[in-house]
Amino acid sequence: MHKVMAIHGSPCMEKGHTAVLLDAFLSGITQAGGDVDLVYASRLAIQPCTCGQMYCWYREPGECCLRDEMQALYPRLRAADTLVLATPVYIPLPGRMQDLINRLCPLLEPRLEWRDGRTRARFRDDVRIQRIALVSTGGWWEKANMDVVVHIVRELAENASVPFAGAVLRPHAFVMRTRDGFTEDGREVLDAARRAGEELVSEGAMRPETLEAVSRPLISEEAMRRMYNDWVDRTCVLDEGTRSG
Repeated sequence: MHKVMAIHGSPCMEKGHTAVLLDAFLSGITQAGGDVDLVYASRLAIQPCTCGQMYCWYREPGECCLRDEMQALYPRLRAADTLVLATPVYIPLPGRMQDLINRLCPLLEPRLEWRDGRTRARFRDDVRIQRIALVSTGGWWEKANMDVVVHIVRELAENASVPFAGAVLRPHAFVMRTRDGFTEDGREVLDAARRAGEELVSEGAMRPETLEAVSRPLISEEAMRRMYNDWVDRTCVLDEGTRSG
């Protein structure tokens, strides 16, 4: 069975927009016969990578010197065929998600390669991960606002010498639903996310037209910006006592 390790980096965990998109995506994976292992970064008691000595490469290759809950996660990561990183766009990532990505270093072999004009490494022999995919949501209108997050995950895949299997991106994610539930457009987005999950397992990557269906505009930029700013004006206190100049 195809094993998928999904790491959900949103501090909102099950309650946020990233969870909605990720749930649809993972349901497609299970429908295609995949076995999903889902982890919430915010529930892990882990430390930032702070040894400053690359202990996991040069002292004890493959072993992290920090003894926390990452120690229990490493065997599960090594056993996965596909790694899925799910995160909202912050500046650029939520802090715990960045900590967790940094702590993936012990999975890499401490031998360098030169490939296509870049220094690269690769996963250790005991790591089964064959591909890395991204699921991400953002509040701003344009998909380009997610470019930095896509770059981070693509570079992680390149540095580990495995394919980047694609990015399931949903800009202005909050437009998918109202107080009454999901809009018709929102349901179509989630259906496309499910198809992307099925494709990841059955084909090893996601089709460009499926990813485009997930990220297509649901509203004009002007209308979304007006909606957002009206909401800010109604809900945020902007008197002189709270302004910072």
